[in-house]
Amino acid sequence: MQARTRPSSEKPGSRDFDLPGVAPSRQKRSRETTLALLRAGADMLRTRSLGELSIEALCAEVDVTVGAFYSRFDSKEAYFNALIALAARDGEQRLGEIRRPSADADLDKLCGIVVDGIIAWMREHEGVLRAALQHDDTRPDKWTPFKALAKTTTERATPLLLPAMGKGRTAAKTRAIAFGLQVVLGTLVNAILNDPGPLSLRSKEMETRLSGCLVLLLQAELGPSAWPPR
Repeated sequence: MQARTRPSSEKPGSRDFDLPGVAPSRQKRSRETTLALLRAGADMLRTRSLGELSIEALCAEVDVTVGAFYSRFDSKEAYFNALIALAARDGEQRLGEIRRPSADADLDKLCGIVVDGIIAWMREHEGVLRAALQHDDTRPDKWTPFKALAKTTTERATPLLLPAMGKGRTAAKTRAIAFGLQVVLGTLVNAILNDPGPLSLRSKEMETRLSGCLVLLLQAELGPSAWPPR
């Protein structure tokens, strides 16, 4: 079963607001304002850089005062850190919800589940991810949560994919899975940051092409008997 995608209208739990640099609040209306600011900023970052995102424009979008912003966030940097933390937490949640669809699921289907899940998460947080990548030049630590998430993705995907690759040569197959996911993630990061084409992150073909690419890389590890793929 593919990881569930949290609907955009679903409110995060209290843990979602337990973030460094974010003032806690027990008032429902105050929490809703904080959530509205975070959602608006994530949406605005889809079409502008972090440097172009002004606090005044953000507050105008949510119809709150600049003072209301600073009563919740210590600074713009703290606000951005909160966006990164929320995106990373969503990724962790999605990974935790991935389940093997059936004991006899083939490699094609399993690769599709993994790749589709990664792309769905990246699409949901595209603006924040792009801003974090761009910000990485001056503050390398900003990309750290996503590096950890990439490692966790590999750790979660490996036991899902490995049984479909047959018995034996476990270390080599595990290495092939890690490299395959590196190729998938690297392609998607390039699409987010540079959008060089021919396929964009939003293209449905990106899912099928990357899933097929992962399948071919893993089948190549299985040897001549599995090549070419059926």
